Amino acid sequence: MTSSSDRSHDVRSPKTYAIRTYGCQMNVHDSERLSGLLEDAGYVRAPKDADGADVVVFNTCAVRENADNRLYGNLGQLAPQKAARPGMQIAVGGCLAQKDRDTIVKKAPWVDVVFGTHNIGKLPVLLERARIQEEAQVEIAESLEAFPSTLPTRRESAYAAWVSISVGCNNTCTFCIVPALRGKEKDRRPGDILAEVEALVAEGVSEITLLGQNVNAYGSDIGDREAFSKLLRACGKIEGLERVRFTSPHPRDFTDDVIAAMAETPNVMPQLHMPLQSGSDRVLKAMRRSYRQERFLGIIEKVRAAMPDAAISTDIIVGFPGETEEDFEQTLHTVRESRFAQAFTFQYSKRPGTPAADMEGQIPKAVVQERYERLVALQEEISWEENKKQVGRTLEVMVAEGEGRKDDATHRLSGRAPDNRLVHFTRPEEPVRPGDMVTVDITYAAPHHLLAEGPVRSVRRTRAGDAWEKRNAAPEEKPKGVLLGLPTIGAPAPAPAPAAGCGCD
Repeated sequence: MTSSSDRSHDVRSPKTYAIRTYGCQMNVHDSERLSGLLEDAGYVRAPKDADGADVVVFNTCAVRENADNRLYGNLGQLAPQKAARPGMQIAVGGCLAQKDRDTIVKKAPWVDVVFGTHNIGKLPVLLERARIQEEAQVEIAESLEAFPSTLPTRRESAYAAWVSISVGCNNTCTFCIVPALRGKEKDRRPGDILAEVEALVAEGVSEITLLGQNVNAYGSDIGDREAFSKLLRACGKIEGLERVRFTSPHPRDFTDDVIAAMAETPNVMPQLHMPLQSGSDRVLKAMRRSYRQERFLGIIEKVRAAMPDAAISTDIIVGFPGETEEDFEQTLHTVRESRFAQAFTFQYSKRPGTPAADMEGQIPKAVVQERYERLVALQEEISWEENKKQVGRTLEVMVAEGEGRKDDATHRLSGRAPDNRLVHFTRPEEPVRPGDMVTVDITYAAPHHLLAEGPVRSVRRTRAGDAWEKRNAAPEEKPKGVLLGLPTIGAPAPAPAPAAGCGCD
């Protein structure tokens, strides 16, 4: 039993919360919903420089091998802080919570709440129950209770937003534990998705990223194989929506109608994240990936024929069980042929509960490390060569918030080009806000970013910039405080550019 209540605590004072997010874009977007739920229940986000929050939520990932150690290490660090602060609560959710369930409370008995991927909407109720009953609450739903988009959401960005179109995955990749934790694919109705997008645009959002564990399989659950391409085209008709992206697709479901929709819909950006995982047909078969090298390269060729300026990124796993030097050379060959703008590379990580964890031929760490370094060096060279092709081009860049770590020192701003390349540019004389558009000339290329060192050609102030300015100018509302009894659950409130995939698509 964990003591998590201080009866003398003044319930009228607002409780603060902090959320620590690990893993893929799904988790990032789920954390926005967790924030929305907590704020709807009267909590207020703890300042970044605060000593500690009243409620700390870990939104976990189970993809990487060290996920467990990382979680328990962080929980261990919080144990003395919790012991010294009566009323503090700790909650653990996400994929690792779905997988480990009761194990978390056994290993870290000071945890108050454990919830899964299917019932994030229960977090405020479980926190209140743990506070009243003074014992840990573990509730893991086996299937989705309600599509997460129905939950309140505290968007991290005023000008860009994630929009989930499906949850779960029907694939059975031997290295991936995600389908077992997030369940079979469930698709949202197209009308519901478009209504959410329109509501976001009305609030000032100008860029949306359609999100799914296997985003281009959208339609399999509703019986329409062309549903994803239709959705892209429908997004193209929404006035005020300037940029549409999506992540992450699967080569198996990447059909010609999707390529056509991308090429023919002006606000769908010339950018594609397409997980390769391996270039070896033999390894792809062992991974239970339903395509081969020729099919993958064929997709790349078709995309480039339709969109010559498209930037393509990928995920690659090095050292899958049984991978030979010849297999690895096939991956290097595929990378050379594909000319990826960027690759997110992972050393194979054995995950209990996956078929690959029990396969023979587990590769020694030293061999995996050496191959990984060769792959990274090759991709670094290709990324730099591809970025150098951008020098001399004039690009319209959406100003971002906080993407350039050295911007203050260099007196530059940063943003994203249409193909999602990161651009650092000279600060213009006139005021410019995140969400606004600037037109710049690219003067220099590095492997992971572009520079526009000359004066900005033009600044286009946007509704998205207005939305950012309004959000940052508005005084914080005084929270009502957390009242005893069931927290209130409100209606959804109407997010950042795509990040690296988790390697499970």
